[in-house]
Amino acid sequence: MKKYFITGLLIWIPLAITFMVLAWIVGSLDRILLLVPEAWQPKTLLGIDIPGIGVAVSLLIVFITGLVGANVLGQRLVRLWEAMLARIPVVKSIYYGVKQVSDTLFSSSS
Repeated sequence: MKKYFITGLLIWIPLAITFMVLAWIVGSLDRILLLVPEAWQPKTLLGIDIPGIGVAVSLLIVFITGLVGANVLGQRLVRLWEAMLARIPVVKSIYYGVKQVSDTLFSSSS
């Protein structure tokens, strides 16, 4: 009996945590739409609330940022932005720490 209960927990706990994390991420990304003027928000334009549209908008923003950042002008803008951040003591520490971790995680080399 105890073995089956523990097996059930080992199946359901990761599923529940995964669902909660995904729901939190989607909810957070949907709140990004609150930054858009109310006249342009999907709820106002379409008359209904569509959960997950903030995810699509966020992915589009990330894609466009990558598109701009991949060319010569974009690389200059990124260097300028990083130079400005490097002058702010606390921000510099946080930014470069997170940048180092993300560069390591997303690097193509092992």
